[in-house]
Amino acid sequence: MTALRSPTPRTLAAASVAVGCLVTALKYAAYLMTDSVALYSDALESIVNVLTAAVAFVAIDMARRPADRHHQFGHQKAEYLAAVLEGVFIVIAAVLIFHAAYLAFNHPGRMSATAPGLMLSGLATIVNGAWGWLLITRGRRDRSPALAADGWHLITDVVTSVGVLLGLILVTLTGWQVLDPILAALVAGYILWAGGQLMKESMSGLMDEAVAADVAARINETIASTAHGALQVHDLRTRISGRATFIEFHLVVPGRMPVATAHNICDRVEAALEAAIPDCSVLIHVEPEAEAQDAGALILKAAP
Repeated sequence: MTALRSPTPRTLAAASVAVGCLVTALKYAAYLMTDSVALYSDALESIVNVLTAAVAFVAIDMARRPADRHHQFGHQKAEYLAAVLEGVFIVIAAVLIFHAAYLAFNHPGRMSATAPGLMLSGLATIVNGAWGWLLITRGRRDRSPALAADGWHLITDVVTSVGVLLGLILVTLTGWQVLDPILAALVAGYILWAGGQLMKESMSGLMDEAVAADVAARINETIASTAHGALQVHDLRTRISGRATFIEFHLVVPGRMPVATAHNICDRVEAALEAAIPDCSVLIHVEPEAEAQDAGALILKAAP
């Protein structure tokens, strides 16, 4: 019997749009039932979730396109652009929520149908939490910044939703209606911070951030264990672009080594790096021993 294949990031991104629409409908219905500005803020953030899910779907689809004549290193950075745009949407939602909270604070209303509305909002929060956890897990596994960013956005929504629900329960128990716009303002402040963090992390990807320390150590170990016959590695540089990892370095070999032998060493090192680092692209510049450097170089062991 053939095993079922797990959904692709593109499929998950498309499904996120549908999940976002469902959650938005539940939360907006909860707002209509209660007339709570805090639940209005929660519903407004869910509308942003739908927009960001749509952006993530387009970005993931674009990032999977192969390199072409105009984009010879691929389209992976489309996901980082999408994550930045998601952060912008979050900030806009925060501003709108602040505005609604200000109006409600100056003209407080009276909440109604609290229990059914809170139950509906709670159901939407559970759906959001489960789906957000799935997106983060798959985004990390598949190295998809847009998918992971969408998941973290949903988890942010869950945190704010839980805070809103607890606060509105307190409003119901105490009758302090002023807590409703205060909760909305707190939600806006939190998602404003979350949006800023998301844009900051995404910008680091656009700025060609190097691999993490543990991945860099794995790269060094792989080169050292497979470059037998070479003398030294220097000017090792890495950068991450979506799913792709770019690795380049200078490989110093004996001056009298035949070109074919040096080429075989490069092929062996490239194959090992591609096995150790998923979706990596390796560029090796071969140099004679006269180009060896004293500082910052990886000295290789002689071939056994």
